[in-house]
Amino acid sequence: MLGAAMGTDPEDGRSKVRRPAGHWWRRGVLALGLVIVLLLGSLAYSVFHPGGRPQDPAGLGTDPKLAPTDGPLIPTTNAANVQGWPAGRTPSAPRGFAVTQFAAGLDHPRWLYQLPNGDVLAAEADTRRQTDSLVSRVFNWLRRNDGSGQRPSANRITLLRDTNGDGVADVQEPFLDNLNQPFGMALVGTSLYVCTTDGVWRYTYQPGQTRISTPGVKIMDLPAGGYNNHWTRNILASQDGNRLYVTVGSASNIGENGLDRETRRAAVLEITPDGSGQHVRASGMRNPNGLAVEPTTGMLWTVVNERDLAGDDVPPDYLTRVRDGDFYGWPWSYWGQHVDERVQPPRPDLVAKALPPDYALGAHVAALGLTFYNNTAFPEHYRTGAFISEHGSWNRGYPVGFKVVYVPFQNGLPAGPPEDFLTGFKADPATSDTFGRPVGVIADRTGGLLVADDAGDTVWRVAAAH
Repeated sequence: MLGAAMGTDPEDGRSKVRRPAGHWWRRGVLALGLVIVLLLGSLAYSVFHPGGRPQDPAGLGTDPKLAPTDGPLIPTTNAANVQGWPAGRTPSAPRGFAVTQFAAGLDHPRWLYQLPNGDVLAAEADTRRQTDSLVSRVFNWLRRNDGSGQRPSANRITLLRDTNGDGVADVQEPFLDNLNQPFGMALVGTSLYVCTTDGVWRYTYQPGQTRISTPGVKIMDLPAGGYNNHWTRNILASQDGNRLYVTVGSASNIGENGLDRETRRAAVLEITPDGSGQHVRASGMRNPNGLAVEPTTGMLWTVVNERDLAGDDVPPDYLTRVRDGDFYGWPWSYWGQHVDERVQPPRPDLVAKALPPDYALGAHVAALGLTFYNNTAFPEHYRTGAFISEHGSWNRGYPVGFKVVYVPFQNGLPAGPPEDFLTGFKADPATSDTFGRPVGVIADRTGGLLVADDAGDTVWRVAAAH
């Protein structure tokens, strides 16, 4: 038996031990197991001890100071822990404003649109959790209570009507249903356009009707699916009604699934009302969402979610103009020509063309809603700028976002730091515990500000107190 494990060295004739054939295999398994244990331990530590620091104001505005990249091996994860709103509690607005429930009992309201008669449409749709890999399953577990993906998507649009002008929707009726994750809406004449995650649909609308039962026509296919739930598709009509603008987020974080999957993505598309003349108006924007026209110049603007896993404070989500031919760098660079070395192969030719955005909102705030306030009900300070909803971070140690901010404008451009406007979505800003999360934001016909809270299943209304 012993001899079977011994041999002779061919060079010096000395005997040596021959270990069983499976010896190195077992050592490899043990080493792999140790690595997995260490990674899981590091992941657990990052989840329960995310650390971090509050947002640095120097990283906001028109000339932000960009932090260096510091993406750790184990991504920082501090997802929202949604608990719902305690009875009688609401978000908080500045002195001189009152916050009330415009509509409650909705099912994950994401986006809002006001019809000419004052009716408000609320798109109710939710995320579909990806389960196609171990990474996606771990990701789902880490974000298991962030207010999304816990129940089947409602996939409908609900009509909200305030019949007596008291700031509460006393009519709440299904308006369109059986849709594929609806989001953006736009009315041009008698045509109501609805963006689902995979296309643009046109429906005939009659003023005042509370339900559309006639079939729609799909006028444009859109690429669906993608990284980190980039399923939202917004739509906005030009002021003359001759063009429609559509947002489509990327299918990946930084192109890691192949750029062949990014055709007509990470962009704002332009079409005519019949779906023809498709054109990429602006590109290199990882996940654009809100669209709005600045009222004094007629310029189109959007808010964009930038890439993950580069560090707590880089790169910033942003607000920027959408001009024909604009390119903002994704995935090869961010904030102009700051190269993302993770993206291969490099494209210095495209980096050289990348524009810096107009206004930094901060990394990982998840800017989604955007509206320019063009009413006289609010104090004069708020009458020319933009309200932006920040859904809130997950890839950052100290949470950021979870509020609506106001960006003052002057001569058609941002003119000052962002100001907190609607807060209180967290009991303690430093913890993951969360009451709700703001998404769509619009002004109603009386000048109140409506905010869709998808995690709170509520539409809030902010009005100037009299």
